[in-house]
Amino acid sequence: MLESLVKLADFAAQEEASAWQPRLFNLASAADKKTLGQLLDKGLVAYRHDTIAQQLEDFVKANAPSRQFANPADMQKSIDALLGGQAMAEYGTWVYYPWSARLVHVLPKAQFRRLRSDRNRYKITAKEQERLQSKCIGIVGLSVGSSVALTMVLESIGGAFRLADFDALSLSNLNRLRAGVQDLGTNKAVLAARQMFELDPYLDIQIFTQGISDDNVEAFFDQGGPLDLLIEESDDLWAKVRLREVARACRVPVLMDTSDRGLVDIERFDLEPERPLFHGLAAMPLAGSLKGLSFPEKVAFLFKIFDPSQLSAGIRASLPEIKKTIEAWPQLGSAVTLGGGIATDVARRMLLGTLTCSGRFYVDLETLVRD
Repeated sequence: MLESLVKLADFAAQEEASAWQPRLFNLASAADKKTLGQLLDKGLVAYRHDTIAQQLEDFVKANAPSRQFANPADMQKSIDALLGGQAMAEYGTWVYYPWSARLVHVLPKAQFRRLRSDRNRYKITAKEQERLQSKCIGIVGLSVGSSVALTMVLESIGGAFRLADFDALSLSNLNRLRAGVQDLGTNKAVLAARQMFELDPYLDIQIFTQGISDDNVEAFFDQGGPLDLLIEESDDLWAKVRLREVARACRVPVLMDTSDRGLVDIERFDLEPERPLFHGLAAMPLAGSLKGLSFPEKVAFLFKIFDPSQLSAGIRASLPEIKKTIEAWPQLGSAVTLGGGIATDVARRMLLGTLTCSGRFYVDLETLVRD
């Protein structure tokens, strides 16, 4: 027993540092059944979750909401029709999450997504949901961006994602990122991918753990197919400009949330391929000229693309204190969470073609909800 626990602990320690993709098993496949059996025999599965019977019942109810199923035999008949003679244990997919050593039994992909998005219906039509799940979304910067990514997956927006962030989770990030102390030191793109896969194991996710650079920026946009939308949440000025340069060349729309005063920024390079970066608020230098700037030079550039008078009082007060009394500008968990919701709502309408404008918009709660 002790030997098995030590083996599991050693395995978990190795996997925790790098694993971010689940392993999917179809037990109707002899090869998958054998591989999963080996994981179980080695004691690498610490927790097993099998609620497939309840998921099947919920799926039946979701597809026949007017039926009461007062007779249990009627429900079983409907479930048997779904199983089609297949054993329940072999139906659907067994998902193994190596970072938590959990094994979870879920419905097949189409049924899983149909049921998981069931409460979206009428707010999002079936055709719209299908269209949204076909989209590929890039997210750069997984601090604020993690809230956007997770809210998008909650709402079943996007079937494919590309995530980029070079940074690792630190204790000071836990005032705004949905994570735990057990995640400290984990790359933020890895952490976001894990959480997204735990919501939907059928996602297609690529991660760029070195962040965005000259070497990989074009691959970020087209590796595996074109992006439908870029969510830009980077703190790096070079990355902000370079991403927009490539987005404009590739005709990819850009959406940014600043987590200050509920500001959301839209640049429709897909519809306006000649549109100046940042709405033409400043004569935009090439991205390369923004490398190696001093902090005062960075602030001066930021004040060109963000009107200081439109910043919150807290942000304005913090800027002279950065690198003196504080390490970086402040961000609150409530603002980041709000930004995830706002950006997801805007992204959904952009992807469906019901919001086509460019511009800046504020959902400033201190202005909207006040004495």
